[in-house]
Amino acid sequence: QASVMESGGGSVQAGGSLTLSCERSGIEYSHFRDYCMAWFRQAPGKEREGVATIDGDGRTTYSESVKGRFTISKDNAKNALSLQMISLKSEDTGMYYCAAENLVPCTVAGDAPVRWADFGYGGQGTQVTVFS
Repeated sequence: QASVMESGGGSVQAGGSLTLSCERSGIEYSHFRDYCMAWFRQAPGKEREGVATIDGDGRTTYSESVKGRFTISKDNAKNALSLQMISLKSEDTGMYYCAAENLVPCTVAGDAPVRWADFGYGGQGTQVTVFS
């Protein structure tokens, strides 16, 4: 069964860094390479929000809250998606999810940002806790 799975979460002091990873299973390589890949997060009591996307051509978008601090990247050869997070803040605390789908446009910005419901492949999440 096709799936994606996140890892790399943990607890970190404010100002610190973490790198999250997402690996695919059962998804054809061509789909992984060409699909829109995204990271979402959900804080307690809040809706799940998109924070970063990368499309098949490697173009990236970020939400305003993480721009300049988070970097999304994809290694097609390793079938892996990453989210490098630096200068973490307490408001970055939440469950982080990766997702994949054949979507156009592939963006968390603008008038038509991607939504969790748009993605057919989504993981179970990895917890990130940022403490002061």
